[in-house]
Amino acid sequence: MDTKKIFNREISLIGEENYFKLKNSNILIIGLGGVGGYALETLVRSGVENFTIVDFDTIDITNLNRQIISLNSNIGKSKTDEWKKRISSINNNVKVKIINKKIDAENIDILFSENYDYIIDACDTMIVKKLLIKKCYEKGTNLITVCGMGRKLDPKKVEIMPLSKTSYDPIAKALRKYVKDEKINSKVMCICSKEEPVESDKTVIASMIMVPSVAGILASTYIINSIIKASK
Repeated sequence: MDTKKIFNREISLIGEENYFKLKNSNILIIGLGGVGGYALETLVRSGVENFTIVDFDTIDITNLNRQIISLNSNIGKSKTDEWKKRISSINNNVKVKIINKKIDAENIDILFSENYDYIIDACDTMIVKKLLIKKCYEKGTNLITVCGMGRKLDPKKVEIMPLSKTSYDPIAKALRKYVKDEKINSKVMCICSKEEPVESDKTVIASMIMVPSVAGILASTYIINSIIKASK
């Protein structure tokens, strides 16, 4: 497949050197739901060709309202397997490694068996989010973490920001405390919404496509812009 032909319009926008920087980047994404899926889609369609994708879950009928990988035809199938097929159907030069496991404090080190240019934390597990911040700080790995996107309706209020500047988000609040307690003395970048949570049924994490999709696109935008800036 002639990838330069696929990405001709991108190259005309950012230049060939930047295109090759993106192409050769190695990115890990943990969590392939409403946020992580759009982040992955954006990076694949921006020419990145090296991924490790992490998710233990299968596609559920409730994913159809917001997750780009979900179709009536693949309900019940592995998210990682379906994503590998989708990526190949977009650009079959992309190399994809799969970690089809639930990550926790006991096995998180399997994420660091190789070096990554960037990690996107789009997972829902608080201890994993905390440990990713700590381990990326210790290893000098670039991380963008995504805070809570449930119970939000306004995609215009989703922003890229330092964790220290977040508000209206209990996940961000807990992460700020963790960073302080662990004496992590570096800027932690995140995607967070400045919107106050909408009142909703507390038995589910209420969500529509607009906010998580924008959060995923912003996470990938942060990475793309960082790579392009670093190449200058």
